[in-house]
Amino acid sequence: MQMETQIDYWDAHALLEWQVELGVSEAIGETPVNRYEAPQTMPKPAAARDAKTPPAPVKAPEIDSVDVAQKAVAGVTSIDELKAALSAFELCDLHRGARNLVFQDGLVGARVMIIGDTPTREDDIAGKPFTGSAGTLFDKMFAAIDLNRDAQSADQGIYMTMALPWRPPENRDPSAQEIAMLKPFLLKHIELANPDVIILMGNAACLMTLGRAGITRLRGSWQTVLGKPALPMMSPRDLLRTPIAKREAWADLLDLRAKLAAPK
Repeated sequence: MQMETQIDYWDAHALLEWQVELGVSEAIGETPVNRYEAPQTMPKPAAARDAKTPPAPVKAPEIDSVDVAQKAVAGVTSIDELKAALSAFELCDLHRGARNLVFQDGLVGARVMIIGDTPTREDDIAGKPFTGSAGTLFDKMFAAIDLNRDAQSADQGIYMTMALPWRPPENRDPSAQEIAMLKPFLLKHIELANPDVIILMGNAACLMTLGRAGITRLRGSWQTVLGKPALPMMSPRDLLRTPIAKREAWADLLDLRAKLAAPK
């Protein structure tokens, strides 16, 4: 005898009401569900997951150090103001590791402006460029063509600065980012010093002003920086390491003397 499997209408209606009272809100899904293939553990409610999951950190906007440097020098009208702006510039890590800002020395208004590479340990301690054994050689080189950092006349005096005003750790080469962010300060320095001739002593000075390095190839060849004649030369540190190059340095010094003696 076959058993009746069809549910009576009223029985079905009663079962449906019972499920509604229990909170069932959807009687039929869009697609059939195979309960045998359903996961054995129910996923945690979204609210519970969100409560235990820490919010994603908000990424701070990146600072354009070159743009900040350009804005820092935009309104500068004197060398003293430039020094103050450079002292307040804290985006360069070299600032935190150095003892002193190595900004300038010599005669403001001299016809010759000399730009060195990076400060030595002695420069960092003294707070001025070209000191120590390299500074002694530097003074002898320019004294040989009657130029002196202590002279008080524009024709005999010299004005010095560094491409980077802070000493890199262990005298390492400056990074591309360091050169880029400090370049606006150096170009403003040249503009304010307004020399007749610029001497670029070393790779960093050439890279920052000419966009090129390789001092052994560049030395002795006149270039132009901000409309002014510029002569790359070996730095005193290079000459102490390679004494044989002093002959080429002497030739560059004679070339400088001739440039200064030529009619303007």
